[in-house]
Amino acid sequence: MNQKTLFKLEYDKIIALLEKEATSFRGGQLCRRLKPMTDLHKINTYQEQTAAAYTRIVQKGRISFGDAAPVEESMKRLEIGGSLSSTELLRISRLLVNAARVKAYGRHDTQEDACDCLDEYFNLLEPLTPLSNEIDRCIIGEDEYSDDASSTLKQIRRSINNINDKVHATLTTLVNGSLRTYLQDAIITMRGDRYCVPVKAEYRGQVQGLIHDQSSTGSTLFIEPMAIVKLNNDLKELYAKEQEEIQVILANLSEEAAQYIEEIRVDYRSLTDLDFIFARGALAMSMRASRPLLNEEGRIRIREGRHPLLDPKKVVPITVTLGEDFTLLIITGPNTGGKTVSLKTVGLFCLMGQSGLHIPAGDRSELAVFHQIYADIGDEQSIEQSLSTFSSHMTNIVSFLKKVDERSLVLFDELGAGTDPTEGAALAISILSHLRQRGIRTMATTHYSELKVYALSTPGVENACCEFDVESLRPTYRLLIGIPGKSNAFAISGKLGLPDYIIEDAKKRLSEQDVSFEDLLTDLETSKRTIEKEQEEIARLKKEAEDLKAQAKQRQEKLDDQRDRILREANEKANAILREAKEVADKTIKDFRKFGKENISAAEMEKEREKLRKKIKDTASASAMKAQKPKKEHKASDFKLGESVKVLSMNLTGTVSSLPDAKGNLTVRMGILSSQVNISDLEIIEEVSPYAPKKMNRTSKGKIKMGKSLSVRPEINLLGRTVDEAVAELDKYLDDAILAHLNTVRVVHGKGTGALRKGIHEYLRRQKHVKSYHLAEFGEGDAGVTIVELG
Repeated sequence: MNQKTLFKLEYDKIIALLEKEATSFRGGQLCRRLKPMTDLHKINTYQEQTAAAYTRIVQKGRISFGDAAPVEESMKRLEIGGSLSSTELLRISRLLVNAARVKAYGRHDTQEDACDCLDEYFNLLEPLTPLSNEIDRCIIGEDEYSDDASSTLKQIRRSINNINDKVHATLTTLVNGSLRTYLQDAIITMRGDRYCVPVKAEYRGQVQGLIHDQSSTGSTLFIEPMAIVKLNNDLKELYAKEQEEIQVILANLSEEAAQYIEEIRVDYRSLTDLDFIFARGALAMSMRASRPLLNEEGRIRIREGRHPLLDPKKVVPITVTLGEDFTLLIITGPNTGGKTVSLKTVGLFCLMGQSGLHIPAGDRSELAVFHQIYADIGDEQSIEQSLSTFSSHMTNIVSFLKKVDERSLVLFDELGAGTDPTEGAALAISILSHLRQRGIRTMATTHYSELKVYALSTPGVENACCEFDVESLRPTYRLLIGIPGKSNAFAISGKLGLPDYIIEDAKKRLSEQDVSFEDLLTDLETSKRTIEKEQEEIARLKKEAEDLKAQAKQRQEKLDDQRDRILREANEKANAILREAKEVADKTIKDFRKFGKENISAAEMEKEREKLRKKIKDTASASAMKAQKPKKEHKASDFKLGESVKVLSMNLTGTVSSLPDAKGNLTVRMGILSSQVNISDLEIIEEVSPYAPKKMNRTSKGKIKMGKSLSVRPEINLLGRTVDEAVAELDKYLDDAILAHLNTVRVVHGKGTGALRKGIHEYLRRQKHVKSYHLAEFGEGDAGVTIVELG
């Protein structure tokens, strides 16, 4: 891909954003070296890696690879038997610790988690924990070593401390005793690596020792008393031994590290490769990007694409197609209307997609793999070469017209501008016609009306325009394919205050053909807007119909379940009554047979019969008590069409579909069933408003249930809760949601460390009434929201 195109389409700015997402030195290098590729298999591999990293970031959050410092030079030194410094060994230790942390990050939380293409990178990591622990045990910091690094070092340092104590004790005695009179100050100082005392110059002969230094004025001499010379010599020897032992320790650690040269190299490469991949995933997340589909047929379908370098809050998405029904797209319209942005967006998306980067566009957007992209965009005027704008543009066009082929994408900005309009338009049409005949995918922006007519009359060429709001004098930046753009010069001038008589005079100077063409453009644009509004209304009505159909299906299923339950309960009760009746009959027959054999008196027989009669009466009374009665008597005038009622004998609810007749009978519709019911068997259901105070919902058990069903919201916010608090609150909320017959609810838990999300998902996995759950789509809460389907 030529460098000029990369610069014109601002690919370098995308790479700069990508590099900021990398956390290691080599990861940043890989980002800087990333260039568009032409091998579809390799591009798809990069895209799959980016998508996998994106998913892991959403699920587990970001991870740093910052401790993956370069180690190749150290590895080469180990290969030839060299010894590493403490800094190099600590760098290796940090690398291994980081490898352990990243490997833990890469593990799947559960066996159900799907494997991805990044598993091979995580599996290559070898933390070598014993080696990193040994380095950390011996080396505290750069040029700082632990006493426990070796027994010899520990013994040497103990001897050093003992001699230091003796030196300080001897000097303290001298300074505070016999030498006090001869000293400039009663202090102990160091000169080089020797302990000294500051002696006044005139008392030089009074203090026996070695002179190591004197003050700038010569009034003070720094003398090492003879009493500690031997101790200082011993101390110097011990310090030399300490350094020798440190070199032994470093050599031992280096020898141990040399056993794992290849593993350390693999760790470094794997960590930095992962850093590069996760930088691409992080960039996709920051841009709210998605993975494009790649093809080699020259087909481009960008859905709701947003230029990644524009403010995401202000940028207007564009939808562009090219290479399927047409190979040449001509974009027309006024300046500042977004034509150049549309051109750059398509070119930059192709470069990003071929670099393995996601693009900020809707799902299922499609890009073609181009071997070269040629762009003639921006002001090419060159003062140094004495070239005009037209000449420099034409020089650039000539340079790539010799190289373009069917696997190229060509982008023209204001083709043919900078010269006579008639000649410029003719030249532009000829260039575009040449590219169209060769089947080369081309996009061009222009002001020329001749190109609009060319697009309307030529197969394989399509018009497009950037919408402009004449009322506000501002572009909407929406790209409309299939409609040529208007200049709107007269309308804009009128809005800005140009007198009407001048505008009318200008209109008279236009040919009748030009006026008719502009009117045609106006009608096309108006028709396009009308069709779009109608399509939106149709889509809305279609969705409402689907929702109503789904609700009706749910109600029908609920009624069927309720009917089956009632029939089942009725059969069970009937069987129980039959069993009880059979038992009573059997006992009665048995008793009377016994009475006949034992000649029991008539009085005792009458007594048994009275017991039986009483039992039958009690059973009848209990059944009568169980029968539901209306809470109050209703008159025929109380019932209105559409009134919600309860059929007491059937324990079903329904709505009144006909008014009562003279006998008090009316029709009640219960789901798909209709039945004639008398008003004495009906109870009017009082609807409870969800906005009514709580005390109004406590009149009965049924009303409490209805109030809760009407007031429960389809979303619960658990931000700031601990896992235990959140699970308790969620448990109660799901009960209410099921009571309210909600099919889908949203659980807001935020991203954070992911602990709250994980705890909520563990709870949901155990709930039998939870049909399924998944993270929200991008733009609906992303990883901070879980969608729960209840069943």
